[in-house]
Amino acid sequence: MRDDPYPKNDAVRSIALGIIFSLLTCGIYALYWQYKQMETLNAWLRRNEYSFWLWLVLSIVTCGIFSLYYEYKMASGINEIQHNYDWRVANNLAVICVLLAIFGVGIASMAIQQSEINKFYDEHSDY
Repeated sequence: MRDDPYPKNDAVRSIALGIIFSLLTCGIYALYWQYKQMETLNAWLRRNEYSFWLWLVLSIVTCGIFSLYYEYKMASGINEIQHNYDWRVANNLAVICVLLAIFGVGIASMAIQQSEINKFYDEHSDY
């Protein structure tokens, strides 16, 4: 039995369903998806690095500029986890995520980050 810092059933998500639900709910599911990604990264980093409410409020107040910073920060956190566990580090993840967000496809950035988070559970599986 593995001892992951965050439960697999709460962290691993279907990227296709995440995109579909986000589109069908006009972005409401994307907020929940972002919240779950932040919770997962906080657990794996073993510190309270990401705050959903801070991200939401400051993203609104700054007309999205703060969300670009958080895209970079979350991707860097994913890279830190990959490095800490000696897994393959997704080079340029932070730059790719920020560029996608700048060009208005932030959902693609979330999908890429979710793909990397899903790998946390595959990389060290018992089978």
